[in-house]
Amino acid sequence: MEVILKKDVENLGFADDILTVKNGYARNFLIPQGHAVLATSSAKKVLAETLKQRAFKEEKIVKDAKAVASKLEGLEIKLAAKVGEGDKLFGSVSNADLAEALEKEGISLERKYITVPGGNIKRT
Repeated sequence: MEVILKKDVENLGFADDILTVKNGYARNFLIPQGHAVLATSSAKKVLAETLKQRAFKEEKIVKDAKAVASKLEGLEIKLAAKVGEGDKLFGSVSNADLAEALEKEGISLERKYITVPGGNIKRT
């Protein structure tokens, strides 16, 4: 029996895969648990359309990310912070501070997408 997986199933396949499985496995486990649907001709057409739309959306996301990356290329940011003894900072510089500095440069980037090695910068 041909089925289309709605969710990832361990040792079987990933979501949106079209698979041939034994009739009992499909009727007694996959379909009742909501892991799969029958692969009818209309379900295959719907799947093809969904995959096409998803590919288009992912292409747009990648294009937008590359545009932001090209803006960030060679960008130099200076953040002012108070320094104590030696090279220790009062407080730290975090991804929120970097997101704010990027916003001033005209680049809108959410702070959850910014990673700082070690979590925060605590030394100059």
